[in-house]
Amino acid sequence: MIVEENENAEDTFGADPPAPYLGKTMVEEGALLPNYFGIGHQSLDNYLALISGQPPNLATQTDCLIYTDMLPATTEPNGVAVGQGCVFPSSVQTIAGQLEETGHTWRSYNQDMAAGVKEGEATTCRHPSIGSYDQTQLASATNQYAARHDPFVYFHSITDSETCNRNVVDLTRLPQDLESLSTSPEYAFITPDLCFDGHDSTCADGVSPAGFTGINAFLEEWVPRIKASPAYRDHGAIMVTFDESETGAESCCNEPLGPNTLNNGGSMPGNGGGRVGAVIESPCIKPGTISLDDYNHFSALRWMENNWELPHLADASTEALRPFGSDVFTNPECDTGIAKGGGGGSDGGGGGGSGKNRAGPPRPKPSTHLKITPRHVPAGKLELFYLTLKSGTASCRENAPVHIDGHKTHTSRKGVARIKARLPEGRWTAIARPPGCKVAKAFTRAR
Repeated sequence: MIVEENENAEDTFGADPPAPYLGKTMVEEGALLPNYFGIGHQSLDNYLALISGQPPNLATQTDCLIYTDMLPATTEPNGVAVGQGCVFPSSVQTIAGQLEETGHTWRSYNQDMAAGVKEGEATTCRHPSIGSYDQTQLASATNQYAARHDPFVYFHSITDSETCNRNVVDLTRLPQDLESLSTSPEYAFITPDLCFDGHDSTCADGVSPAGFTGINAFLEEWVPRIKASPAYRDHGAIMVTFDESETGAESCCNEPLGPNTLNNGGSMPGNGGGRVGAVIESPCIKPGTISLDDYNHFSALRWMENNWELPHLADASTEALRPFGSDVFTNPECDTGIAKGGGGGSDGGGGGGSGKNRAGPPRPKPSTHLKITPRHVPAGKLELFYLTLKSGTASCRENAPVHIDGHKTHTSRKGVARIKARLPEGRWTAIARPPGCKVAKAFTRAR
């Protein structure tokens, strides 16, 4: 997921696109979603929606100049947090937390997060202190990172854990992560800085390109790098969209209003964030695909959750909300697990190869059992974990992917694997996902 800033779909994807790599090259190579919408104004509420399904509140609609806790933060039955403020309590879930709990990996890459920081300042998980003014609201000549475009630092479930320093990192980390499947996160959220996301019309460093020129330069550099990776070639997908439109606050997709604001569009009259458009590239998409169906940021989150068979968070659970479907993932030779048939109406995944909804009756998967030792370890201490995968089917035991807390490996021919990990306090799940066999889990606790 790559998010750019503040443009209207009719400008970005017009006849003579001002960022031709996005508006022409990527459109020709992938799928164009011209009727894709933001969910509010200004920036932050849209970024939060993409990873949590949370709707706007008065503070997030103004980009949280003061980094405050959300209060009183009661929760509705669908998971929507009720209150005002910026940083959600630890009880509010994100897709990052969902992925960790089910043994999947994620990472947020932020351009300039580690650039020009003063001695002693954080270079990962960088965010203001609670109650302080957000110094990243304006770019400087040496640093153009914006916390408000990094949604992961607005959830205590992330910032209060070591997972934040491990997974919310500078963009310079991405090339080494892309080198192999074992080091590539299954979910990656990429945030350009205030020049290369098109936010600023003139760059603070006086050198970098801005506006659409900056957007084009960023995508022209990074998208080919991602497409060359083993992870992308293995049912990967790259989605590029914008947080909100420059003008207008149109909405779609039965977007709910409230409960934390009288108008989702903020100061603009309207129930959403305007039509911004989106492009998705994937080996599972026929080049030149166009889907005219309506989608928004909640639709994108729902698609991602479906991909890993996760529950739908907050407003991503809205009735009749559709994820991307076979209208987008159009390559019949790529098994995406999406039900065949009309325009994205099925609640199918995409690009994940889960194997759901294939023709014919489903075959039962062979059972598996995973054992982990030790079962109890000191928190924060580097430990060597032994994992044994057992099954009556030999192919289920061999070369099966095994994960724990972002660390990945594969089992040997005898179903044995070893992982070194330093686990923070808590209960941790190791998961084995042998292809064609049932998923197996084992648990350990760090104290």
